[in-house]
Amino acid sequence: MKIVVSGASGLLGSAVVKSLALQGHAVAPLVRRPVAAGEPAVAWDPERGTIDRAGLEGAGAVIHLAGESVFGRWSAAKKRRIRDSRVQGTRLLCDALAGLHRRPAVLLAASAVGYYGDRGEEAVTEASAPGEDFMAHVSRDWEAATAPATHAGIRVVNMRIGVVLTTTGGALAKMLPAFRLGLGGPIGSGDQYLSWIVLDDIVNAMLHVLNNQQLVGPVNLTAPAPVTNRDFARTLGRVLHRPAVITVPVLALRALFGTDSAALLQSGQRVLPARLVASGFGFAFKDVEQALRSLLAPSERAR
Repeated sequence: MKIVVSGASGLLGSAVVKSLALQGHAVAPLVRRPVAAGEPAVAWDPERGTIDRAGLEGAGAVIHLAGESVFGRWSAAKKRRIRDSRVQGTRLLCDALAGLHRRPAVLLAASAVGYYGDRGEEAVTEASAPGEDFMAHVSRDWEAATAPATHAGIRVVNMRIGVVLTTTGGALAKMLPAFRLGLGGPIGSGDQYLSWIVLDDIVNAMLHVLNNQQLVGPVNLTAPAPVTNRDFARTLGRVLHRPAVITVPVLALRALFGTDSAALLQSGQRVLPARLVASGFGFAFKDVEQALRSLLAPSERAR
């Protein structure tokens, strides 16, 4: 089956593309450059609002993962890119899919657990209401932008993605240097929940969702046992055999990342993957210590 993938060169996208190729699918990445004749790719430019609709024809499925990274200082321009890359890009893609003669059967569209906002200890599922902070509003509009595809009869799944754990990039990779030096610890109070999932599990979950006709609408892609930031830091320190007691103060976060981005790092969601579990998906890693030991044991033995 031909599957179009946006964000195909990213941390998650590259892993998904590899897995799809191993299963025999023909992957056509969405790229921001001219596409040569015969090249298995689809050209698009979300900023200019252009997309090669002909390249989308005949795709059986689309996996949409593209979006500006949330890491870094949140200037007004950065926040605009975070929002526009998600909302405008998704609307452009979905308008194009809705207008095809041969529409795909399914669209897996990225969203984020940030949809729920900062919820403290409250456990949230797909049935929970959205939050009210910046990322909650972005995620709500991000999901709403898939409406043209839904109205055209495409099965749309809004994947509310948690923190993806891998040593090759993302949050864990950024934490490791400090923790390996014994300089790691909780962020702020450490009470905020971290809804995590290992890279292999999220790739397998996406393939599960792709093939499960009953899954439509929001689906949380997180492990079933979220932990507090404090417990995550302690567990990571224990796995690395290093102390993890140095608290990252709020003032330092604000100085490094700005007020809005610092607020994101201090917030959290206790997200449960209710629909994924109910659909019969089997997680390889449900316990964060087991997950971290599996990810880090080979590299630590080599050190």
